[in-house]
Amino acid sequence: MSGKMTGPQKAATFMLAVGEEHASKLFAMMHEDEIRDISQAMASLGTVSAVAVEELAREFTDSIGQTGNLVGSWETTERMLLRTLPRERVSQIMEEIRGPAGRTMWDKLGNVNEAVLANYLKNEYPQTVAVVLTKVKSEHAARVLSMLPESFAMEVVMRMLRMESVQKEALEGVEKTLKAEFMSNLARAQRRDAHEMMAEIFNNLDRQSESRILAALEERNRDAAERIRALMFTFDDLVRLDGMGVQVLIRNVPKEQLLLALKGASEALRDLFLKNMSERAGKMFKEDLAGLGPVRLREVDEAQAAVVVMAKDLAAQGQITLQEGREDEMVY
Repeated sequence: MSGKMTGPQKAATFMLAVGEEHASKLFAMMHEDEIRDISQAMASLGTVSAVAVEELAREFTDSIGQTGNLVGSWETTERMLLRTLPRERVSQIMEEIRGPAGRTMWDKLGNVNEAVLANYLKNEYPQTVAVVLTKVKSEHAARVLSMLPESFAMEVVMRMLRMESVQKEALEGVEKTLKAEFMSNLARAQRRDAHEMMAEIFNNLDRQSESRILAALEERNRDAAERIRALMFTFDDLVRLDGMGVQVLIRNVPKEQLLLALKGASEALRDLFLKNMSERAGKMFKEDLAGLGPVRLREVDEAQAAVVVMAKDLAAQGQITLQEGREDEMVY
């Protein structure tokens, strides 16, 4: 029955009951924390009987109908929060909503990773991007600007230079669009697929543990094992980097680490790295590789894992392109 449900479970049931169209509008008005809590409850809700849904709807309409005039104040908000949350957390929330900065859309935007924000903004109008960059902190705006395509970044800069005061309606329009499209999508994107999370964990295992656990998983659930394997990005996948990407990686990885990593690499991958060095550097690298002698497998695994981490960091910065998964699964 609905009386036994938690708050998030009731909200999740209500959202499912009103249907996708209404639910999406409600999600767009929520903070990402609220979306996360309700979504988690929704995902683990299971079957809710028609009787429980009906009781929940009646409970909802009764509470709204009996309220009469609603009066919202700092005090009533604080009292309500204290009924469900620890005092320290309530103090923190009240400080956030009372403080001059508050939790406006622009404050939230300031906490979004610059690469994620730049990736979204590059598809917007330059004028919209100009408005956004004038509303976030200058150091955050600078990092976002540096990640935008150069010609587009110049269009944005020119509009920022010509901008005097942004009309209230225009500002509200940008804020509404960001809230409806970007922040709600971001919150949904942050609910990570369990297979993706496991693939990342497997990427960080040593080779023997990875093989052992994946083999055991294959026996229990072949589909899950295959999906995780397809999502994993391993050192061997670097063979799909283009020449420019390999050169960027060579410049950023310490030589000793690259030597260890390539000591245990396939011939094709070793050749790819060598042919993207100058003739002299390639010759010296080959000599150093031959002079390395036997090395522990654990050291090779650690070096290869570090190179993969570096490759992912460079990809996040837009300096190289990683083609993840099997090639026949890619969309161009």
